[in-house]
Amino acid sequence: MSETYDLIILGSGPGGYVAAIRASQLGMKVAIVERERLGGICLNWGCIPTKALLRSSEIYHYMTHADAYGLSATNVSFDLSKIVDRSRKVAGTLNAGVKGLMKKNKVTVVEGEGKLTAPGKLSVTTGDQVRKLEAKNIIVATGARARDLPFAKADGKRIWTYRHAMVPPEMPTRLLVIGSGAIGVEFASFYSDMGADVTIVEMLDRVLPVEDVEISEFMHKTLTKQGMKLLVSTGVQKLTTTDTEVTAELKAPDGTITTETFSHAIVAIGIVPNVENIGLEEVGVEPDKRFHIKVDGFGRTNVPGIFAIGDVTGPPWLAHKASHEGIVCVEAIAGLNPHEFKTWNIPGCTYSRPQVASVGMTEDAAKAAGFELKVGKFPFIGNGKAIALGEAEGFVKTVFDAKTGELLGAHMVGAEVTELIQGYVVARQLETTEEALMETVFAHPTLSEMMHESVLGAYGRAIHF
Repeated sequence: MSETYDLIILGSGPGGYVAAIRASQLGMKVAIVERERLGGICLNWGCIPTKALLRSSEIYHYMTHADAYGLSATNVSFDLSKIVDRSRKVAGTLNAGVKGLMKKNKVTVVEGEGKLTAPGKLSVTTGDQVRKLEAKNIIVATGARARDLPFAKADGKRIWTYRHAMVPPEMPTRLLVIGSGAIGVEFASFYSDMGADVTIVEMLDRVLPVEDVEISEFMHKTLTKQGMKLLVSTGVQKLTTTDTEVTAELKAPDGTITTETFSHAIVAIGIVPNVENIGLEEVGVEPDKRFHIKVDGFGRTNVPGIFAIGDVTGPPWLAHKASHEGIVCVEAIAGLNPHEFKTWNIPGCTYSRPQVASVGMTEDAAKAAGFELKVGKFPFIGNGKAIALGEAEGFVKTVFDAKTGELLGAHMVGAEVTELIQGYVVARQLETTEEALMETVFAHPTLSEMMHESVLGAYGRAIHF
């Protein structure tokens, strides 16, 4: 006999569990199905535990550079197992928090492998047991997984995905990072700060290729200055492993093939949506050409009553995007007439050293779209708080439509910019113009003053630079 609900959600990541909570708030009887751990990849193996690792490497960096602050720290060392253990405990704490939220909101948690069997019907297999669920509406929020190199599958020993890199059995001595997106750069930053000799290989012509060109150029110089080796426009032709090392054949821009040996390699070349074996074909849900589930701005698929949100629907593959999609989807199901979900104002953050954050259009994208621009840029070295913190490297860049004063995009690199970016996100959401931003008072001394100065600079009015 089937259990009946108003809404069933397949997957409990930041899209799924947030959707479940919002549905419960709206009076729905909700079940959420999860095959591993509540919170999904982000909470258990992605966003949160990686930030715990990066916090450890940040503190270690400060300890090894204590003299710059008039302090003394001798014989500084680290215990890799304790660093990993702390990261896992952070993830465990938040996993328990999601469990508490499900209980508080009276969401039924069903553990096992979920599969659509018909519109409105889903089976959950746990061992030899099969549990049947029914609901008028089902949301697929199954997320995505790391993409493997077709010629060298990750083995967890010498070739790692992000998941292996978070629980390393040993510290790499010479590390190859394949891919320079946010995940690749974050792990490169962590392991470099912990003492590994790091090489980053990127097929495209610059690191962090989705960011503004000036941000990419700055990061290339900064990471190189930190001791990393960056190879852009370079492909990995082959990886071979032994018990003690991994050898890579690298193809340079001129076609030259070189061979280098590393202790470990991290593959960070993107993700693959989790669409297999969940019944999409059986119920007729259509994928796009990259196998993501096709949806409209409210999460609706081509099959009535079946919705999809988060990484399984395509880029940007970000937790906060999935969460907001989940809320829009549930409110649409409830008939609340929410605004259609769009990706125009989703911030992106990279938690490396230094941090990178952005929202909206890059300068090149804005030019290509035909806008006449006013561009402002303000350096960290011109900010008193940044100098006092010993974090004087970086800049804030703003891109405006010269005709209307619309903030088209904002791009930042430097200390704590992943926190600062939200100011520009709110400004864009409220359709704030340059005039309102220039008339806003920013507290002194704060890093946020650079946000103000960048806006002023776009119009020739910067004060401190």
